[in-house]
Amino acid sequence: MSTSLYLITPPFTQLNTPYPATAYLKGFLNTKGVSSFQSDLGIEVTLKIFSLEGLQSIFELCPKHHEEKWQSISDNAKRIITLRDRYIQTIDATISFLQGKQPTLAYSISQRNFLPEANRFQQLNDLQWAFGSMGIHDKAKHIATMYLEDISDLIKECIDQHFGFSRYAEKLGRSANSFDELYDALHQPLTFVDKILLDILDEKIKNIQPEIVAVSVPFPGNLFAAFRCAQFIKKHYPAIKITMGGGFPNTELRSLKDKRVFEFFDFITLDDGEAPIENLISYISGKKKADELKRTYLLQNDEISYINNPSCSDYKQGQVGTPDYSDLLLDKYIQAIEIVNPMHSLWSNGRWNKLTMAHGCYWGKCTFCDVSLDYIKRYEPLTASILCDRMEEMIAQTGESGFHFVDEAAPPALMRALALEIIKRKLVVSWWTNIRFEKSFTKELCQLLKMSGCIGVSGGLEVASDRLLALINKGITVAQVARVNKNFTEAGIMVHAYLMYGFPTQTAQETIDSLEMVRQLFKAGVLQSAFWHQFAMTAHSPVGLAPEKFGVKKAKDVDISFADNDVEHIDPTGTDHDSFSFGLKKSLLNFMHGVGLDEPLHKWFDTKTPKTTIDPNYIINILSENELAEYKSTSKIVFIGNLPSIEIITKSKKGNQWQLASLTFETNNTSINIKVDEMQGKWLHGLLEKISIQQQSIFTMQEVKDDYAASGLEDFELFWDNKPVNQLYKAGVTML
Repeated sequence: MSTSLYLITPPFTQLNTPYPATAYLKGFLNTKGVSSFQSDLGIEVTLKIFSLEGLQSIFELCPKHHEEKWQSISDNAKRIITLRDRYIQTIDATISFLQGKQPTLAYSISQRNFLPEANRFQQLNDLQWAFGSMGIHDKAKHIATMYLEDISDLIKECIDQHFGFSRYAEKLGRSANSFDELYDALHQPLTFVDKILLDILDEKIKNIQPEIVAVSVPFPGNLFAAFRCAQFIKKHYPAIKITMGGGFPNTELRSLKDKRVFEFFDFITLDDGEAPIENLISYISGKKKADELKRTYLLQNDEISYINNPSCSDYKQGQVGTPDYSDLLLDKYIQAIEIVNPMHSLWSNGRWNKLTMAHGCYWGKCTFCDVSLDYIKRYEPLTASILCDRMEEMIAQTGESGFHFVDEAAPPALMRALALEIIKRKLVVSWWTNIRFEKSFTKELCQLLKMSGCIGVSGGLEVASDRLLALINKGITVAQVARVNKNFTEAGIMVHAYLMYGFPTQTAQETIDSLEMVRQLFKAGVLQSAFWHQFAMTAHSPVGLAPEKFGVKKAKDVDISFADNDVEHIDPTGTDHDSFSFGLKKSLLNFMHGVGLDEPLHKWFDTKTPKTTIDPNYIINILSENELAEYKSTSKIVFIGNLPSIEIITKSKKGNQWQLASLTFETNNTSINIKVDEMQGKWLHGLLEKISIQQQSIFTMQEVKDDYAASGLEDFELFWDNKPVNQLYKAGVTML
């Protein structure tokens, strides 16, 4: 095949790193010999707008002091317009700083007298404590982000009502059961942002001259721009075929009935894109018939058809190739810090290569999740070897050694294997991922993950209530989460928790008790970052498919011809969940920075709330319980440190002499010495060589015990459990 394919991500997603969908597809197409080019139009549009020339154009379109419209705009907009010269003067330098090209500018920005400030800066009164531990550069990035947000507010008020700093016309795509509103908006005159977008697109198409344009739409905030792009291509390049795929159609367009969608797109594909795009290329080039398409919508005889050829299988994850980030402007992305939240800062600060450990979710039981859809339901892990191969390829291509594994929930066994492979290959990487807070994350596993470069994990604590966690079928308890968080924290890995309120039948009492659990986790120091979101029922989750089983009911039947995902529901408990929103978020912002951890919970709310029923020492008591390490005979043991030096020394006491083996381990920041009986020491030194990670095989504890006995030594348990040998974990001996 030699069909030229143009892969685009329309505005806007994250601005610090490319959304990975097109890179995944390009990597797959490389394995098939299909030529392709990819663009993240979001970053390109952003850089056009937030530039000297862009701001000059923006201010030219804004009302002037002497014009009638001046009186109708907000004081905030008037202030920004009045300071236009300073905004224009500082914009290019600020963007350059956020791209990492002028780091010394951090000092000027952080002093709060370099950049002009408008309404967004009203939330920055507590910068000192918020950034006290984060450093001057992060503080400057946050200030620079607020500066851009101020400009964004001006654009939205005076020029383009759909504009958002990291999303565009999101309202038009969210819960759009009907296509009417979006269709009407697409027939309105082009906005300032539309024109910039389409000028860039036009230039790209003239240079690339593709036969097919594939548009990835991951979020509702990309949808309007995706249709604008398709509309433009249909009008000016009618010979080009256009297809849409990505997260939004995968979850929301599974009940598509409105034929008007196909005035813009020729095809829409669902779920994994590799097999559908391959078949689509063959179909467009005349090598396959329509009935051979894979998970594809198209218009046939003026009617919508959905074709899913059952004889065509999806590709295994080991066959899809390494994500390819070529063509993307990797040095142009900006490191904005929008929210003063440690994990959100991690997401948006720096450019992360995206990879997936496993397709789908190994748990796949959470009742609020889209477990009926392919991206959750079909679980297929990769091997650690293939993952490391791909990591090495991507480091060579991008020059970046940071990785975000975008799994729904990374499987602990594969995380362990990956960590071992990273250490074995001596890769220097930083990585983070999403997890379930399950008991498999032992102290030893967390230490191993840290040594491999893991810097953070995020997981769903959801409603911190054991009753509701059981209803969610999360498979965890609050006590278990606390213990696992302690293991991660003590290993030096940051922990972020997703928190939920408003789950079906959740009472006001349970919401307050959940907040109390969260307060205690922060106070105990085992949770560093978190974020509350209100429960939303989705059509493809167990709750959405059978709400009556969870004590709620659908609010009404809706005629769905376009997007089908969010489901409005009625909860007979009658709890006003909206009334908790501000207080939950305000308290959490303070907890994350060690503020207000001893304040009564009612302080955070404007309305009356119940008193918590949770023991104030619940979490700390759980963490104080001694957990005895239980090693099975099948437990694996591996040494990932430096082999020690060994010296035989003579000890004497009251005329008696005996030999001891002195083993000294050198670690990054200290030396560790242990002294044991000479014969035991020589055996231990030899064992460490055998169980070194550089060896091909990994020993079990039973094999270690057998090896000890074969050396003529006795009382293995007494030797292994004594104080000197118990220090081996500090030197790199890990039980798994």
